Amino acid sequence: MVSDASIIVMSCLAVAVLVRARSIHIIAAYTGVAMLWILLLVLCRTRSPQRIGVGSKEYKRLIDATAIVAGTTAVIAVGTGNTDLRILIFVGLPAGLACLLIERWTWRKWLWRKAREGRALSQVIVVGCASDIDYVIRQLGKNAGPAYRIVGLLSAEPAVSDTAENGIPWFSGLDQLEMIIPILGADSVIVAGPLDGGNASLKDLSWRLEKSRTQVIVVSSLTNVAGPRISVRPVEGLPLMHVDLPSFSGGHHIVKRAMDIVLSAVALLALAPLLGVLALLIKKDSKGPVIFAQERIGTNGQSFKMFKLRSMVVNAEEELERLQSKNQGSGLLFKLQDDPRVTKVGAWLRKFSLDELPQIYNVLRGDMSLVGPRPPLPKEVAKYEGHVGRRLYIKPGLTGLWQVSGRSDLDWEEGVRLDLYYVENWSVTGDLMIMWRTFKVMLHPVGAY
Repeated sequence: MVSDASIIVMSCLAVAVLVRARSIHIIAAYTGVAMLWILLLVLCRTRSPQRIGVGSKEYKRLIDATAIVAGTTAVIAVGTGNTDLRILIFVGLPAGLACLLIERWTWRKWLWRKAREGRALSQVIVVGCASDIDYVIRQLGKNAGPAYRIVGLLSAEPAVSDTAENGIPWFSGLDQLEMIIPILGADSVIVAGPLDGGNASLKDLSWRLEKSRTQVIVVSSLTNVAGPRISVRPVEGLPLMHVDLPSFSGGHHIVKRAMDIVLSAVALLALAPLLGVLALLIKKDSKGPVIFAQERIGTNGQSFKMFKLRSMVVNAEEELERLQSKNQGSGLLFKLQDDPRVTKVGAWLRKFSLDELPQIYNVLRGDMSLVGPRPPLPKEVAKYEGHVGRRLYIKPGLTGLWQVSGRSDLDWEEGVRLDLYYVENWSVTGDLMIMWRTFKVMLHPVGAY
């Protein structure tokens, strides 16, 4: 919190110097804004242990708190006619917010480094049946980062061995829980699934752990619903969980489209020289056009031409049938790590995702969005089963959760799960984080072939 307060004070002080504030009233106003800003960071719980280090909620709360400060200051500025406060709104607050976001990102990088050393914000024991425990281990291993470190496992049924595959100690019997908590140094218990005895067992467990001040974390069965869509409303001691319906239109989609237009237009202008150089390299490397156009399926099943820099030989589509027997992918996807159709230049274009750059034009045209589900081929859509077609409820993206979570290393089921999660739970803040993660993946590619 000290670092947050320092940034806020320095931002307000810098504007005070800029406007050469000498009046005691102006200095008092700037001091009041700084104190309000610090207070709102606390009230908005921007450093909540449940939010810090992982996900976009921490950044979103920073932005929300700053927006409230800006709105309050704007009302005061209009009411008093104080032009110096307007300068603080349009210069000091945006600059301070940018510095706060960079500071939080820097702390997050430090926390992730500590996580790789085996340290985390919370040491947890996972409780439940073996299958539920295995699922939680897999998910936390991929996504928890510095938030949780699993120090022990506890199942109701007898354990197969004393340790799991990754060396985590495994215990049997819920009656041992209070004994192993201090031994393992745990501060939280994750209940991975339903316990024998139902809700009564869960209530009894939480009461037993009160003495050791151990937090109880319950894994929800709503595994693909994001937190902002869930709210709890107690009615006479009965906690009712409300799940908001996903929205596929409305104001936030207008904001998303506006962001697509502005950022794609700027990107096309900035990347024009690079695209020219890449075009020359492709022409020199192999025969054929620079741009490869392919039919893809967009929102509500509408087809469009998706553009890419050509990274394969001209007759790649005809060669595909011959290579089907070597397919390394699962489900409806074709994957081949050492695909003979890829050209020399195409290999490193694909490695760093540079072949995707022309899709920025698709974004500007409105066929795609900067962030969204993977754009599918018509033959894939024709074989969709169950709820997979929900991927088409919003525009496909130039990047997405699939792009920053392993790309070609993902199997079909995991790719579909990520796309469906995004479709129902996306947010502008989340999109900005995915764009940032995409930039990092392009510099350090994983699963790109």
